[in-house]
Parts: sequence; C-alpha cells; structure tokens
Amino acid sequence: MKEATLVQKNLELSFEFTRYLLAHPEMEEKIPRGAQVALLPDYDKRLARFNLKNSERQREEGQPVVYVRIRKLNPDRPSRLVGTKIERVA
Repeated sequence: MKEATLVQKNLELSFEFTRYLLAHPEMEEKIPRGAQVALLPDYDKRLARFNLKNSERQREEGQPVVYVRIRKLNPDRPSRLVGTKIERVA
C-alpha cells in the first residue's frame, strides 16, 4: 500500500474521529490538551502500524500520548466508529 493511500485513509479516519467526539463529548475529556493522538484501527493493521510509527516519530519530549483504538467503521451515521477506546499511555 502506498503512503498516499495511507494518508487518504487517515483523512477519512480523522474526519470520523471528529464526528465521534461531537457525538460523544464526554470522550474528549480523556484527551489531555496538546496530546499526541494516534488513531489505531483494528480493522487495518497496516494503517495502525503507520500511525503508531508516525506518532512515535512526531512526539515531543514530555508530550502526553493517547491511543484511540477503533474496532471498525459502521455505515454512514452520526459516527461510524464502533468499539472506540481512548487510553492515555504517556
């Protein structure tokens, strides 16, 4: 899979995560201000590895890190993310 394809998938996933947070504002409280957020889709292991690698590379020293694990995407609705878990890891 080309990097451009992974970037395109991330654009879609980022959009869906924004929609998820709008539909579930209580989840936003789990993300510290200025955190490095890595979207890790269980349904696309290559994209998850790509995002994890980029997150580690871009992280600033002392910056909080949050992993957003996404089990799957549903058909279009207020948020297509299913089984989303946000965990602060640093």
